[in-house]
Amino acid sequence: MARKIAFQGEPGAFSHAATHAVFPDDEVLPCTTFEDTIAAVQRGDADFGVVPVENSLYGRITDIYHLLPSSGLYIVGEHFLRVEMNLLGVPGARLEEVKTVQSLSVALGQCRKFIQEHGLKTVNGVDTAGSAREIAERGDPSAAAIASRFAAEVYGLDVLAANIEDAAHNTTRFLVIARDKQEAAAGNGRVKTTFVFRVRNVPAALYKAMGGFATNGVNMTKLESYMLDGSFTATQFYADVEGHPTDRNVALAFEELGFFTDYFRILGVYAAGDIGEGH
Repeated sequence: MARKIAFQGEPGAFSHAATHAVFPDDEVLPCTTFEDTIAAVQRGDADFGVVPVENSLYGRITDIYHLLPSSGLYIVGEHFLRVEMNLLGVPGARLEEVKTVQSLSVALGQCRKFIQEHGLKTVNGVDTAGSAREIAERGDPSAAAIASRFAAEVYGLDVLAANIEDAAHNTTRFLVIARDKQEAAAGNGRVKTTFVFRVRNVPAALYKAMGGFATNGVNMTKLESYMLDGSFTATQFYADVEGHPTDRNVALAFEELGFFTDYFRILGVYAAGDIGEGH
């Protein structure tokens, strides 16, 4: 029986492409918002969710940092997707015919050089996949969309120009989330542990809390802070470290962290993705 995988966006979105890369043989459940995506997994409407957490150009996806820790869900995997922008047109259209290009404003901004070189008029769309769908429905060879190659397959469009983005390193990191805890085994390849914590209200608490990771040689690859409930005095930290909680150095670092925190929760222990796997 095929599993159902939730993602945010329309069919053909980059989140859909990431979902297909991780779960190529399963059924997908497109969701309107990140809240809907998480709720689908919480309710059991989906077996897993695939959500973006950060992008190499635009930084963190703020909503996920607020929604995920309080969701009760677990991180069970990660995937890096190389974001390649393509100019998509209706079947038979030629690049020379295109006069207007539609896409999400962020995607248009990532392809400024190409747009300027070809003198194209831009049209802001709600998202990349929705723009591809609208171009397919319109059937006008003078109108094109900027979206993924995956969107071209979904909506039957031709790729008129490939990899037109200004920056070649545009990559998005996605997390795979589930209702049930599924921890990667220790000593079996590269592992990441993601956790959240709040420091006690004592001088230099954060500095002291971080000291255990340095003295025990634990590589912390991410540390993000954000306010809780709009309070300027209540701060929660979200962190990724390389290693398994049962590794001696990680266990010692967590033990030291405990002296300076009043809240600590592991969100996931999972196999580290290859940053080149989405290329």
